[in-house]
Amino acid sequence: MHFNPTRAPWRPGLNKKYMKLFDVYPINDITIVKAKGSYVWDQEGQQYLDLYGGHAVISIGHTHPHYVQRITEQLNKVGFYSNSIRIPLQEQLADKLGKVSGRPDYQLFLCNSGAEANENALKLASFHTGRKKVVAFRKSFHGRTSLAVAVTDNPAIVAPVNQTENVIFLPFNDDAALEECFAKQGNEIAAVIIEGIQGVGGINVAEAGFLQAISRLCKQYGSVFVADSVQCGYGRSGKFFSHDFAGVDADIYSMAKGMGNGFPVAGIIIAPELHAKHGMLGTTFGGNHLACAAALAVLEVIEQENLIANAAETGKYLMDELKKIPQLQRVRGKGLMIGFDVPEELKDLRKNLLWNQRVFTGEAKPNTIRLLPSLALRKKDADEFLEAIREEIHTMASVVVK
Repeated sequence: MHFNPTRAPWRPGLNKKYMKLFDVYPINDITIVKAKGSYVWDQEGQQYLDLYGGHAVISIGHTHPHYVQRITEQLNKVGFYSNSIRIPLQEQLADKLGKVSGRPDYQLFLCNSGAEANENALKLASFHTGRKKVVAFRKSFHGRTSLAVAVTDNPAIVAPVNQTENVIFLPFNDDAALEECFAKQGNEIAAVIIEGIQGVGGINVAEAGFLQAISRLCKQYGSVFVADSVQCGYGRSGKFFSHDFAGVDADIYSMAKGMGNGFPVAGIIIAPELHAKHGMLGTTFGGNHLACAAALAVLEVIEQENLIANAAETGKYLMDELKKIPQLQRVRGKGLMIGFDVPEELKDLRKNLLWNQRVFTGEAKPNTIRLLPSLALRKKDADEFLEAIREEIHTMASVVVK
């Protein structure tokens, strides 16, 4: 093919063909250009209170100065090399994570996303046990990759190639169903995977007794207990892992979301009884220099600013105040992972909070609003939200009356 200097160069607007984004996301027509703490600003300079943190990702606040400095300094040294060489930052991260999580004897495998973390957790469980079956629960969400989506209770996102007979779905918080399943198939079960608090499923808290039953049955039958902490972990619940409220130790914890405060980093921590061998798991980008710098910065800020305690205290205050609003139903959660249901006459509340009150929140179908703010959320930020939601409910009620 010859270069033709007479051919007109491509120019936007003149040429009809251009690549489009694959249209899989419902988009709010807002462009965020600046972020700090629990606030973001759009291209018009409009400020928004961020009570959603981009799906529970923002753990220490937007553009925290220590976080920005850590990543910038690392980028000026080396941004990436593969896992074919020693990366001391990985060892530093493992040491810090072991201390902050209270599990210094566990082992760390780093990857890039929550789905990838759960994928590796289940694969490792199958390697360890030599078994195929996995127990998961109704309304669960564990990711969109092959194994992760197979254990997710949403047929709409499970492609035919992901369908398998190796997954057993049980009712959430149903001890009797769990006991019966293990009595019948316990010797075939490789793993039980459960979110300590279901996120996408609607902020459903796993009962302490239910998690204790899972732990006991996994030990009895030699199965692996996988604690999906992708959304409910990293201090969000007021403990490092929300499963900790039950006083149990899972065999594997998966984590992502708040682990990097927006930088793509994820991982699993693995009990010492599960052993590694070369080639068992692997990743190109997992545990790269920048990812480790981001993850270390997050843990350092969580520790230095006592953010787990803040999540517990501010979250309790927020839930206590929300329970005083009579129109809100079933206020629930732990720490700064909060959900509540809205009646039919307030079905547009979340939309109105965004467009009228300039507050980002999340949702779970059919009628749940989810709050997943930064763990550094201040009481004054919580009060601003409470004032906004009360005002919007009053406005909507006035419209209904008219």
